[in-house]
Amino acid sequence: KSSRHSKALRALGVALLPAGAGCSREAPLPPPSSDSAAVDRQGQAFVEAMKPRRPGKPVVAVLARNENTETTDFLLSHAVLQRSGVAQVQAVAPRRGRVSLYPALQVEVEQDLHGFDKTHPAGADYVIVPALDDADDPAITRWLQQQAAKGARIIGVCAGGLIVGRAGMLDGRHFVTHWYFREDVLERHPSARFVPHRRYVVDGNVATTTGITASMPAMLALVEAIGGRARAQALAAELGVASWTPVHDSSAFGLNTTRVASYLLAKAAFWRNEHWEAAVRDGQDDIALALAADAWSRTGHVHVTASGAGPVTLKSGLRLVTEAAEPGRDRMPLTPDVPPAQQLDRTLCEIASRFGEARSEWVRIEMEYPGRPACSGSPASSADLLSSQRS
Repeated sequence: KSSRHSKALRALGVALLPAGAGCSREAPLPPPSSDSAAVDRQGQAFVEAMKPRRPGKPVVAVLARNENTETTDFLLSHAVLQRSGVAQVQAVAPRRGRVSLYPALQVEVEQDLHGFDKTHPAGADYVIVPALDDADDPAITRWLQQQAAKGARIIGVCAGGLIVGRAGMLDGRHFVTHWYFREDVLERHPSARFVPHRRYVVDGNVATTTGITASMPAMLALVEAIGGRARAQALAAELGVASWTPVHDSSAFGLNTTRVASYLLAKAAFWRNEHWEAAVRDGQDDIALALAADAWSRTGHVHVTASGAGPVTLKSGLRLVTEAAEPGRDRMPLTPDVPPAQQLDRTLCEIASRFGEARSEWVRIEMEYPGRPACSGSPASSADLLSSQRS
């Protein structure tokens, strides 16, 4: 796997990989532990490590890079924390204004890094770092180092671990990241120690998560740390999430000949480049929109943009950039009658119906989603990532 392939996946959200790439260079992973008590202890260790250290409502900065920031990593993390009500949540970017999300959508961010520092001279309590298209942006690296020096806990979501590592925060630490970037992190930081079979881990002031959909359980665990177990449970029920346990089967994700062959065959045989619109209005749910737009865009067949009469204010308060609707374009389906976190199951079933099971499976793997939705007409069940209630 070349660095060019890595950059392409980060920047475009579409993996065009040769057969045999990916996990073949890695040592086999140990089997997942069946020790539920150990898993509970690790989940509780995250909660304890992330408890607020200062009086008052903690400040959470959700970082973006104007040129490209992963859609779900950013929108979902921001929305869950904003909806929780347990913290002051601020989206920040190197420059005020438009942030292009990949693989779909654009938002307006009102606070730049300098402005954040003026408003919060003591620094953030937590900084959320999603996957960005450039892990070596010096302005972001410096700012993260400054925030950490002021006492902020840094949470790298998905391939955000690359950015956290570039800031010098993974050397000698335990970590997880999106399965595709595990080798990249280890090559850059040989003293870092990968922890298999965990959705999120914490080591000192730094936490990291696995791939894209891990943002949901990790943010709920952070809500629990800040606002308590009852608040996290209430929010999880509202979102349609039954569990935010760190348990994860890392061995289920990676590349093999069958997966790569299925992906390339489907692309070659049925390639189409459809431009779809996500019709949005004020109050649109960020989480459902992010999961659906991200998944459809990762099929390689669909380009999704938001359509409306003007900028739309999402449920979290973020401003979504829209363009005028065009007659004849397909609409991206959204299911209003399910909790927002369960939109992904519905979307994966719709992808399977339109583009085939192999393509739906590829999207699930790329989003590192352990759920296997029932697509036989029964209601969608968020069966793994968003289920198995933690007691």
